[in-house]
Amino acid sequence: MPNRKKTMPTCFDVAQYILDKLGCITTWKLQKLCYYSQAWSLVWDDEPLFSERIEAWANGPVIPALYEKHRGAFLISSVSGDPGKLNQNQRETVDVVIATYGEKSANWLSELTHREAPWCNARERAGLVPGDRGNAEITLDDMAEYYGGLYAEKTR
Repeated sequence: MPNRKKTMPTCFDVAQYILDKLGCITTWKLQKLCYYSQAWSLVWDDEPLFSERIEAWANGPVIPALYEKHRGAFLISSVSGDPGKLNQNQRETVDVVIATYGEKSANWLSELTHREAPWCNARERAGLVPGDRGNAEITLDDMAEYYGGLYAEKTR
C-alpha cells in the first residue's frame, strides 16, 4: 500500500478552523490569530502549521494570501478553508491560541505584536519605521526563536 502523506494545512484551513470556533470576527483579528497559531505551532509541534508567507505590515503580521481572500471586508465568517485538514495536534495548538488570545481585541493583538521581536526584526531588516508600508517577511526562524524563548521562560 502506498504511503500517503497528509498534506500541510493552508492558512485558509487554519483561518476557517478559527472562524468556526469564534464565529464572525474582524479580518484584522483573524490575521493575528493565524499568526499566533503559526508561531506556537513552531514551538509546541516543532513544525510550521501552514506554508504561506507572513509579512510585517504597519498594523502587525499579515498573511498576504489570506488578505487577498478577505480584502475589503471588515468582518469575516468564512474563507472557504477546510478545517478537517488540521490533525489533532494542530487543532490543539490552535485551540490554545484561541483560548489565550481569542478574547483580546484586534487592536490589543496588533499592539502586542509590535512589541515582539519577530515583527520588529522584519521591519528593522527592511529599514521600515513605524507607520511605513512594507512587505518584509517575518521568518519562521525568528518566530521559533522568540516564542520558544518565551515558552522556555514560562516553563522554568
